[in-house]
Amino acid sequence: MYKKQNFSLIKIFFIISLSFGTLSTLYAKSYQEKFNLAKSDYLHVILKNNKQKEIEYLKKLIKYGNILGKDTKKYQLELNRLEKNSSVHKPIFKKFTYKKEYSISSVKQTKNSIIINFNKRIDKSYIDFKEYKANRYHYDTFYLKGNFKFAKETKLKFDTIDRTIVTQSGKNRLKISLMNKTNPKTIYIIQKSAIIIKILDEPKKRTAKAKISKNNVSKVEKNKFNDSNYFNPKQKVIVIDPGHGGKDAGAVGSKRKYEKRVVLNVGRYLRNELRKDGYTVFLTRTKDKFIRLSNRTKFANKKNATLFISIHANSIGGERAKKIHGLETFFLSPARSKRAKRVAAKENKGDMDSMNWSSKNSFLTILNQKKITESNKLAIDVQKNMLHTLRKVYGKNNISDGGVREAPFWVLVGAQMPSILIEVGYISHPIEGKRIYTKKYQQLIAKGIAKGINSYFKKN
Repeated sequence: MYKKQNFSLIKIFFIISLSFGTLSTLYAKSYQEKFNLAKSDYLHVILKNNKQKEIEYLKKLIKYGNILGKDTKKYQLELNRLEKNSSVHKPIFKKFTYKKEYSISSVKQTKNSIIINFNKRIDKSYIDFKEYKANRYHYDTFYLKGNFKFAKETKLKFDTIDRTIVTQSGKNRLKISLMNKTNPKTIYIIQKSAIIIKILDEPKKRTAKAKISKNNVSKVEKNKFNDSNYFNPKQKVIVIDPGHGGKDAGAVGSKRKYEKRVVLNVGRYLRNELRKDGYTVFLTRTKDKFIRLSNRTKFANKKNATLFISIHANSIGGERAKKIHGLETFFLSPARSKRAKRVAAKENKGDMDSMNWSSKNSFLTILNQKKITESNKLAIDVQKNMLHTLRKVYGKNNISDGGVREAPFWVLVGAQMPSILIEVGYISHPIEGKRIYTKKYQQLIAKGIAKGINSYFKKN
């Protein structure tokens, strides 16, 4: 009888142990899922430049990582850095209860940016930009469609700008003006529900004027490239990718004018401009030849390229073709707007690999953040300089700024270096479509891109 009872107790103990083992496995699996979800969310908020959310998800990664026995040192270091500098990124107004009449939820300042957050999806129509000079001051003024409760209380101050004014100039119009004695360099980026205004000027520094005599000129020249403001173009390899080619004509304009021919011409002119500056330059195609999207970045990787520049021309159908025109520069990340998704779908359809949409979207969540950041910087410099170069000849009102945008262009996915995709204008527009096919326009836009690349290297 005793043996029988003892056996029953052992059996019960075994079942309980097995149950605890199963439960611990389930808990481990649950924490692993939470860790993976936190990691995915963390990468997404990095793309959105949301520092408060980054802190939130880093804490979750550390918490679940410690439970799972993972090495969380890198997350802890990044959290310490963000919390130390969090005062820079905090909103400069008091929190308030959201009311429907206020469509702008916050205006935040970082070191060189103004972030305007909306409580709904937005598009290009939500911002209008004016540039003018009055009373010895240059003005960059941004008119934003929306109401902000704390416009009067908001004070913005930048090292490179003499004065920044925020006012609610109408019931549905927020005005942000940057005043400066020298012309401020600004650009804006439209996201899903936010607009970021970036100030590109370097901080003003007082430096003693150095006297250079005949005896030390050669010494100065010799040490020139050791200075952070200089770079050696001979050490840089740039791969230019004229889009489409061969059986893939790309967009088609009036009188059967093909995108593939325009972008090849721009690519050749850009190669000439960059070689004059001393860069080593390669084209993915030098003639009307079809090349798979994946092979374009493989070529750049084999050449150990410093930058990858893909050149395209845009188009749109229907009645909108008469209205929409302008330049756009894209860098790789999940699409933020319907417009970005539309352009990406058009450029991606020429040649798709075996990856399905879900796989590609998952891939985008683990992109190298440094590459994304550098691509964003490159896109800003190129967009700014293209606009400046073209507007000097054609006038500001005739060259529209489509902005710097994020989109999932698969031609950029395989690149192991900072990479951008440039839309040099709309073939479908009755005026811009004709202009794009002229040698003058193609050479000017090539010069603008080259200036943007030089600007990027000097800053980075």
